[in-house]
Amino acid sequence: MCMTYYASIPIIALLIHFIINHDALRKDTGKDSIPAHMKYRSFLIGVAIYYASDAAWGILYLFGYRLRWLLYADTVVYFLVMALTILLWARYVIAYLNEKNRFEIVLTCVGWAFLTYMLIVLAVNLFLPVMFRFDADGTYHAGTLRYVTLFSQILLFQLTSVYMLIMTVKQKGKARVHHRTIGLFGLIMTVLAAAQVLWPLLPLYSVGFLLGTCLLHAFVLEDEKAEYRRELERLVQRDKEHKRELGSARTMAYTDSLTGVRNKHAYVEAESRIDQRISDGTQNPFAVVVFDLNGLKDVNDTLGHEAGDRYIKDASEMMCRQFPHSPVFRIGGDEFVAIILSEDYEARERLLKEFDEKIEKNLREGGIVVSGGLDEFDRAHDQSFQMVFARADKKMYERKRILKEMAAQVAESV
Repeated sequence: MCMTYYASIPIIALLIHFIINHDALRKDTGKDSIPAHMKYRSFLIGVAIYYASDAAWGILYLFGYRLRWLLYADTVVYFLVMALTILLWARYVIAYLNEKNRFEIVLTCVGWAFLTYMLIVLAVNLFLPVMFRFDADGTYHAGTLRYVTLFSQILLFQLTSVYMLIMTVKQKGKARVHHRTIGLFGLIMTVLAAAQVLWPLLPLYSVGFLLGTCLLHAFVLEDEKAEYRRELERLVQRDKEHKRELGSARTMAYTDSLTGVRNKHAYVEAESRIDQRISDGTQNPFAVVVFDLNGLKDVNDTLGHEAGDRYIKDASEMMCRQFPHSPVFRIGGDEFVAIILSEDYEARERLLKEFDEKIEKNLREGGIVVSGGLDEFDRAHDQSFQMVFARADKKMYERKRILKEMAAQVAESV
């Protein structure tokens, strides 16, 4: 056979190898946590090196005696990589099965023994051509141990193949197909390694690797990729559900159960965040409105606590409607605070005036009465949120006094 055609087969095999196995050859943090995936990638790298050495052998053989020493060196690499791929294949099979039984320990030891044997034989071959030799014309001649080596390879591939096929009996569904495919890889390599004995100058080993890895890609790797993708989707969905649960729990923990506005716990955290930003010099302008419900005790005493709860809820809805872009907190039984931000901050004076006018109307008509006091953050003087709150609280009490006077006047007029 023309050696040009010999070299073309492993070259084509190498190209196909990289095309179909680019995902498996690429490092992936998630997949690399799976021992079988790491072992298979190592095996694929070994196969790629084997293809390269086999292609180089076919090219160098064309030059015969002129590149005899280079050809000899490549032949040594060829046999070493061949032995290494057998060890890497055995390690992949063991990692895939993940059973850690006696046979798998023996298989690992045999794989290492075969690689060690190959190193010794190739070292001896430098002085005594027991494995191979090239004559003066650069023609290749197989030695006795070359055939011993091939029979040893056949035996190793048979061992992994038969064992995988035996293990297939215990499997169901996709797992059974995967085990059969891995076992079939061993059978293919057994047949083509045996054929290599009869035709040593044919790249049958490369053909075996090509057929075998294509089968593994089609019936094992693609299924595992699909399963890995499904598992990732399940994990993402579980993470979303977990976040929703956490969000729901957080909402409950930070929400006042009666009114639906934010509670005292949320208020303390908001105050802490603002204090930190004031300290850092990054706090944007804001204002604070302190609210206090007038007459809640009278409602509870005369109409009952259910009516009192409705009074609190209606009052909080008024605050939220009046300051729609600002968080409202219930910090006590009848005490509320709004932190005025963004659009509400720009219109704070108008919004508070409108709120006060509604309250005064309610006072005359016997509706809900809420006292509110507003003050804003002064970057030049305020060193904490509490300083702003204290001024707003003082204004709230002043407003409460005014509303009480107005209520007395309304009562007198009646």
